[in-house]
Amino acid sequence: MSKQPEDIIRDEIRALSAYHVPDSVGLVKLDAMENPYALPAEVRAEIAQLAAAAAFNRYPDPGAAQLKARLREVLEIPPGMAVLLGNGSDEIIQMLVMAVAKPGAVVMGVEPSFVMFRMIATVCGVRFAGVPLKADFTLDAERLVAEIAEHQPALIFIAYPNNPTGSLFDAAAMARIIEAAPGLVVVDEAYHAFAGTTFMSRLQDYPNLLVMRTLSKSGLAGLRLGLLAGRDAWLAHVDKVRLPYNINVLTQLVAEQVLRHQALLAGQAAAIKAERARLFEELRRMPGVRPFPSDANFILFKTGAAEQVFNDLKRQGVLIKNLHGSHPALADCLRVTVGTPAENAKFLGVLGKALDT
Repeated sequence: MSKQPEDIIRDEIRALSAYHVPDSVGLVKLDAMENPYALPAEVRAEIAQLAAAAAFNRYPDPGAAQLKARLREVLEIPPGMAVLLGNGSDEIIQMLVMAVAKPGAVVMGVEPSFVMFRMIATVCGVRFAGVPLKADFTLDAERLVAEIAEHQPALIFIAYPNNPTGSLFDAAAMARIIEAAPGLVVVDEAYHAFAGTTFMSRLQDYPNLLVMRTLSKSGLAGLRLGLLAGRDAWLAHVDKVRLPYNINVLTQLVAEQVLRHQALLAGQAAAIKAERARLFEELRRMPGVRPFPSDANFILFKTGAAEQVFNDLKRQGVLIKNLHGSHPALADCLRVTVGTPAENAKFLGVLGKALDT
């Protein structure tokens, strides 16, 4: 074979770095915004019964009708709105970008934010225009409106709350962006369970608004289930790029069953929020540490020698996320997921020792 990768693979793909998931075996895992609480035994028993009776020899329901009905009820999706499911939010982002990828199309988002917005746009061959947040990680509405007028984006992604900053943008500023957009605006509410505010109820107010959710932060990360809600005039076209049977049998059965236990999921979210408040105060009291307020299930914090602190934590059995070097605004920044009280205590103890060295 005479051809080399540089002769065949697109330049922008060769320039990309693959999304890296570090090995977490044997570590206290506080790097990926997962819910630290397992499902109780009685719920796992219900799941086991469902799995035992599942028709694995058959393809799953292509429309996931029963699961969608449960999601409509639990997530309070307004009447008349369509629902599209994905293998995690990542697949939904990919479907959206593929659907709008006309020649010259632009996808826009704020930065720093969820890295997959830019990465998926690049993979799909669409130009991504990133608009910086303010120094305090709030939304720069004036600049965003100006950039929208210049670039005329087909699609805008805004995480609400934002990852990795944890900031919950001003709702009035968000509404201004939606109104200024010439195309679709996707509000990514992955951390809705910890924020207590939503644009889901405003889908009827804005014809170009779509709301994205995931069950990953509510204890079901292993199922990989994402959801997009909005007007059928849009979702009917996005659905055309969805691969058949993308939501497998087990995901449909288990998610629908677990969503029957709303009190359980709400209780876990409340426990995480309580630990978030305690963790924030502990970090705020540590010399040389600056935590940023968060409405999600993680806390971004800045400290000197972030690389060294990250490595010291890992050597002591605690894995968090090192964001130093990922974006200029995140210099010396680390992100910790809110864990159980015991996990958080372990993290704080090890962090204190790392800061003393």
